[in-house]
Amino acid sequence: MAEYEKKVREILTQNGCTFIRHGKGSHDVWKSPFADKPFVVAKKIKSRHMANVILKQSGIDYRF
Repeated sequence: MAEYEKKVREILTQNGCTFIRHGKGSHDVWKSPFADKPFVVAKKIKSRHMANVILKQSGIDYRF
């Protein structure tokens, strides 16, 4: 099973998203210039669907 966390974080930083803080449990809070609200990114992203949900919440038009 593929793990997407490294690729998702690279895409986020390339598009101007910034890390805000560590959240509860195994999540981090990020801010995007394209989204109104901060969004959470899991530290382990094992499904393509979850990676796509995170990118959609950030406002980035990219799909795995």
